[in-house]
Amino acid sequence: MTDPTLIEPVIIYCDGACFPNNSAGTGGYAAVLLYKGHRKEISGAVGTTTNNRMEMTAALKALELIEKPRKIIIRTDSQYVCNAFNKKWLANWKRNGWKTSQGTPVLNQDLWEALLLQVAKHKVTWEWVRGHSDNIENNRCDELAVQARQEYDQQQREQKA
Repeated sequence: MTDPTLIEPVIIYCDGACFPNNSAGTGGYAAVLLYKGHRKEISGAVGTTTNNRMEMTAALKALELIEKPRKIIIRTDSQYVCNAFNKKWLANWKRNGWKTSQGTPVLNQDLWEALLLQVAKHKVTWEWVRGHSDNIENNRCDELAVQARQEYDQQQREQKA
């Protein structure tokens, strides 16, 4: 008999935001979790980080909320995160001692290892969605992530004042 927790999937949309985008800056992350008519939104922010770290953090924080093994579909606009799982980059990096094919250290190893631990508990499918388009849930994640980043920056300014 099929485990009922693996029949209906938890759908997770996740996104990260960082300013400035292509270098270390303040980052925000967000996720929307959908399961059996229920909805949960999460978000947060950190100081100096990168957009890729925030994309990964969004998925990680969402997965950490799911205690029992589930079928999960994660939809992200991060090809970096999707491809790491779908194109087996992670398996290659681990096999090569967390080195890229060029022999350099894999960036964000700490988050990749944490994600692998969470993914191992579930049956996870990774799907890429186009960012900043017509996907309502992805747009909501972007909005939450940017808002979390902006609120963090505001709190930092107020503390310095």
